[in-house]
Amino acid sequence: MSLPAACRLLRSTLRTQLVPVANLSSKPAKHVISGVDQAIAMTAFFVAILGPSGWVLSHLEDYKNKKD
Repeated sequence: MSLPAACRLLRSTLRTQLVPVANLSSKPAKHVISGVDQAIAMTAFFVAILGPSGWVLSHLEDYKNKKD
């Protein structure tokens, strides 16, 4: 009885060791970032990611009714 190709591929990927993508370290940070700096950075990320999608969703009816 032979396994399907997808099962064999999954088993081979589970057997091999994956190369870590990021270099993780348990050392303390070189530069201390304050809470205010972190809050500003997180706000900028959220606005950059959620802003355009929120714009599209809020104007979805305008896009549906637009006839060219």
